[in-house]
Amino acid sequence: MRKMLFILAVVLGFQVLSIAQMFDPVHWEQEIKSLGNNEYELIFKATIDKGWSIYSQTSDPNAAAPTEVTFKKAAHFSLIGKVEERGKKKEGPEPLFDNLVVAKYMDHVDFVQKVKVTDPTKAIDGEVYYMSCNSERCIPPNPKPMSFTIGAKSGNTSAGAVKGSGGMPTNQIEAQNNTTAIESNPLGTSPVEHKLPPPDKSGILDPVKGSLSAEKKSDKIHSLKFTASMEDGWHIYSNKIGEDGPIPSSIDWEAGDHYKLSGDLQEVSDHKIEGYDEIFEMKLIKYKKSVDFIQDIEILDPSKPVKGGFTYQTCDASKCLPPKTLAFTYYPSNGKVEYEGMAGSTGALPPLDFTGDVVDQTNPTLRSTLVNPVGNCGEELIKGTNHFWTFIFGFLGGLLALLTPCVFPMIPLTVSYFTKESKKKALRNALVYGLSIIVIYVTIGLLITALFGATALNELATNWIANLIFFLIFVVFAFSFFGYFEITLPSSWTTKTDSMADSGGYLGIFFMAFTLALVSFSCTGPIVGSALVQSASSTIGPFLVMLGFSMALAIPFGLFAAFPAWLNSLPKSGSWMSSVKVVLGFLELALALKFLSNADMARKWNILGYEVFMGLWVIIFALMTIYLFGWIKFPHDSPLKKLSGTRLFFALASLATTVYLATGFIYKKDVNSYKSLNLMSGIAPPSTYNYFLPPPQVNPELKSRFMSFTKCANNLDCFKDYYEGLTYAKEMNKPVLLDYTGIFCQNCRRTEDRIWVADKVRNMIESKYVLVSLYCDDPKKLEKQILSKNRNTILRTIGNKWADHQILNFEQNSQPLYILMSPQEQILAKPRGYRDGIDDYATFLQCGLDAFDKSKG
Repeated sequence: MRKMLFILAVVLGFQVLSIAQMFDPVHWEQEIKSLGNNEYELIFKATIDKGWSIYSQTSDPNAAAPTEVTFKKAAHFSLIGKVEERGKKKEGPEPLFDNLVVAKYMDHVDFVQKVKVTDPTKAIDGEVYYMSCNSERCIPPNPKPMSFTIGAKSGNTSAGAVKGSGGMPTNQIEAQNNTTAIESNPLGTSPVEHKLPPPDKSGILDPVKGSLSAEKKSDKIHSLKFTASMEDGWHIYSNKIGEDGPIPSSIDWEAGDHYKLSGDLQEVSDHKIEGYDEIFEMKLIKYKKSVDFIQDIEILDPSKPVKGGFTYQTCDASKCLPPKTLAFTYYPSNGKVEYEGMAGSTGALPPLDFTGDVVDQTNPTLRSTLVNPVGNCGEELIKGTNHFWTFIFGFLGGLLALLTPCVFPMIPLTVSYFTKESKKKALRNALVYGLSIIVIYVTIGLLITALFGATALNELATNWIANLIFFLIFVVFAFSFFGYFEITLPSSWTTKTDSMADSGGYLGIFFMAFTLALVSFSCTGPIVGSALVQSASSTIGPFLVMLGFSMALAIPFGLFAAFPAWLNSLPKSGSWMSSVKVVLGFLELALALKFLSNADMARKWNILGYEVFMGLWVIIFALMTIYLFGWIKFPHDSPLKKLSGTRLFFALASLATTVYLATGFIYKKDVNSYKSLNLMSGIAPPSTYNYFLPPPQVNPELKSRFMSFTKCANNLDCFKDYYEGLTYAKEMNKPVLLDYTGIFCQNCRRTEDRIWVADKVRNMIESKYVLVSLYCDDPKKLEKQILSKNRNTILRTIGNKWADHQILNFEQNSQPLYILMSPQEQILAKPRGYRDGIDDYATFLQCGLDAFDKSKG
């Protein structure tokens, strides 16, 4: 729970960064002390609010971000030694970071850098980058620039203080031509590490901190280590993955005869994850928390620098960010490293020796109308998981379990036992019994989370081997429900708990509830297992599922104890309960196919395409319909003399479901796809995973004029180049639906499969808009690398280019992001991120059309 609170605090902290007056418990001053002989101490003085702390430069970077002090390189001064720390340092395990050992300061600390000055009239610009935490939350890492001006005369003692949060000094030089001075230990000693500060712009995600270190192993063999530290929930990927998945982590080396690679790229991490990945639907190797990529190189001429770029992509459970590149230069002669900012983010450092074209994709019209759109409608990004439905899912499972023959007969027997006492005591005992049921099942949910962790449980649920195992288990459960055999726990378990239940008192009541949990396992086990697997992607999913499940089981015992007369209204136990089990067996069999489908798509066996999957579901529900009408029976079924009204109702409902599922085979020529069924979204494989549909055809005339023109999702015409799409929109005088998307963006596919496929949405996009889909993770190389002027980063791929366009104009770097704009590049409505709901999306599109008509006068 503390870890969850920490994550929440960091997320909230990033939201605070978008507010001008940011809460900051650390207050900075600066001071200059003369040491004589043109040498000075430049002092960054931190006063820290009570209860808060900042971290040493040597603190574990896997916990809080260590403090870093850097200076802008200039000819009028030189650094002497390293930055010293003067304060009362505390070292020890920090519960906020899973008891990693940290080194921190409370109350006060000075960071002191000695310098040699040749021209005291010129300012020395520096920056301290730090993170502050208390016992419950952290403020995200934040840079504080400071400028030191010594004075007109060399050797003067000058001291000044700038109180507050250390705003940008007025004489700060623009970063376009900066190169940060990076101090390096001599090779052969401890590695020298240089961290990149993350961007602090609102709406821009940067969950990975990259660093680079160098070490000399021998006279010729040098080792470069690229370290990535990821925020909780985020991953980067191995170099050893297939081509159809995410961007693998890799190093591109600039060719030269002054060095050569020695051995393969090594990957070192205690947090390696190997298995089926739900986003990419394939087996992958990925890393969480931290990983080192190590490459040995043999230096043939130490006078020449070694240059290259480290590229990686990061994803969480629902989205991926565009690939980023850390370009570097390594000087073997002195062990010094220099590097640019990450491509695809806000570059913190300038590129090295770049001589190509410089571009500025900032559009003043887009930025100004983003704040005040033409139309006062639309919506902001909406994110989050609705845990309420996780609870309801468990509650419904508990209601189903109540109707099984393992549980239902226990209700009158148990309540009758309680009502032998006085009414007050009976009610009290029944409540204790119900609470005991809740405690037992919730404890199971908590133990599952504690033993496996939400991440491990989700990884288990998405692993292709685990999916095959789940498939087999569900099939076994289904045939158990059909009555061909029983699954029971060892009789010694129930005998032991039953004897303890006879001890009387509250402890005896608790063991009565525990006995119920054991003896009902053959009926409740499959339901509980199904619910837990479906909830595994959420940290508190197992807890909420078990809470809902146990409450549904417990409530009847309390109610019937309070109102014993209600027992007379309960239907008598009988053959109808066997029918409930058989129906559950059909449902288990249908759900088993979902797990087989996951494994099939992961391994690309192509044995359970859309047509086969949907066909099997139609057959299963058709058989359920036939069973409910009484035309077939199973081993425990009694002869059906008369079809009751209740059974007829469920038979007709099953028949309606069968017909509904069959409509999933309707071919929609306009979208070149099968009809998408909302209830099957996320269960059935995508309709593109099929055997029979032909490939789409594009308009040859438009294709000859616009190279990026193609077919996108649902057979929609689209452009994959912003400027070509804008040109066509001006010709047609149509508004633009600007779709920032990704090849590996799961929520992008959900929008396309669930929302764009709807007739009223698709027709509006097709006839009223020009669709421009920009893939921010497209790995295709640009013909020529270009430099983003504003972000000071090199753009190497098509994905880099469109990610730069999105960040500069909309200050967002996550996808999907949907923008409605006029051909004159005016924003027509507030941007929209991923949110389910066809009607809402149609309203969003109509809002843009109304605003466009209004802008035309």
